[in-house]
Amino acid sequence: MERRAWLGLLTASGALLAARALGGQTPGQNQPRPTGSEPASGDEDSPKLPNASKAILEANDKDIKKSVEKLYQLAGELKEAVEKTNSAQVLSLAMVKKAEEIEKLAREIKSRAKG
Repeated sequence: MERRAWLGLLTASGALLAARALGGQTPGQNQPRPTGSEPASGDEDSPKLPNASKAILEANDKDIKKSVEKLYQLAGELKEAVEKTNSAQVLSLAMVKKAEEIEKLAREIKSRAKG
């Protein structure tokens, strides 16, 4: 496989993992619509979380959003580096390390999103 294609595939997969971690769904999935017998929002029947659990979930949400921003930035930097170099002839160590960093961050986001 050509190096440029490999790096593009790696970048795209990292972005896909980040999108799944944030949204929890792929774009092709449909969300169920509430019917007349169900409440429009789940807040009325949902159990109240203890303050500590709610604070942990909010902190986790903040961490995920911060990590996704970093992932987006790293993917952009990798894209620029790939565009500037001829990856078919030269694959720089910096690009490989950046791709590995993106992959690691995407896995961390996925792990946090699962709980």
